[in-house]
Amino acid sequence: MSFAKDQSAGYLANHMARVFAKGLAARIKPLGLTTGTFPALLELWDTDGLTQKQLVDRLDIEQATMANTLARMERDGLVVRKKDSNDGRVQRIWLTDRARALRGPAISAAQDENAVRLAGLTQDEKRQFVALMHKVLKTKSPKEPGDA
Repeated sequence: MSFAKDQSAGYLANHMARVFAKGLAARIKPLGLTTGTFPALLELWDTDGLTQKQLVDRLDIEQATMANTLARMERDGLVVRKKDSNDGRVQRIWLTDRARALRGPAISAAQDENAVRLAGLTQDEKRQFVALMHKVLKTKSPKEPGDA
């Protein structure tokens, strides 16, 4: 059985994600942001006041990773955690004014990175590329070994 990494969708997707992340990191670093916090900010810019569990579910990351990310975001003055007014056991994550002010520049940085990386594609190819990524991401994966 042969394996050609340049023909492997998984290898290429992983490599492309690292290229995009590296470019985005350079663009958002002057804003005091990292690629680790950026996805959580995108979710909170859309819906402020989510719970940690909601962020975990929306971003498909581990609970411990999200807890560490939120701790860094809180330390950096991007979010505050407040008890839910209806359920004191639940904490909601709220953006600070600083984080809200970074929305425009951060999204602009992401759009600039996307434009640079996709510059070799036609508009139709860009639409197809994004549509195919959505299709792949929506495909249900089989249960992983050891999943309950």
